[in-house]
Amino acid sequence: MREDLPSSDSGLLVEASVEIPQKLYFRIGEVSNLIGVEPYVLRYWESEFPSVAPKRSGKGQRLYRRKDVEILLKIKHLLYEKRFTIEGARQLLKMRKVRPAPAAPTQRQLFTADPVPEIRRELTEILKLLT
Repeated sequence: MREDLPSSDSGLLVEASVEIPQKLYFRIGEVSNLIGVEPYVLRYWESEFPSVAPKRSGKGQRLYRRKDVEILLKIKHLLYEKRFTIEGARQLLKMRKVRPAPAAPTQRQLFTADPVPEIRRELTEILKLLT
């Protein structure tokens, strides 16, 4: 019997019994064994879910990143355990997609703007809170 744990990034459940090795890339056979589905299923999911996009080696072999493997585990959970349709799983993954973090300011942006007015404004707000 498998035990489910919440996923750290999206609230979806993923299989607790699957431990993904610390590697940069995985070949389709490795991913097939990790996930527990045949390689042709992975190729089909790749065509149905745009978020799964393995790179290709010089010889044309699929090279899955850890992120791809995690997404595939979520897809398997949604399809096989939660009994979602392909379209329903695609929509749920699209809705729960993590938004990228805002870009950090560049060094030029940090040092060309005068920070004194902003610091003065923040200190004034703190003073108002204290009085």
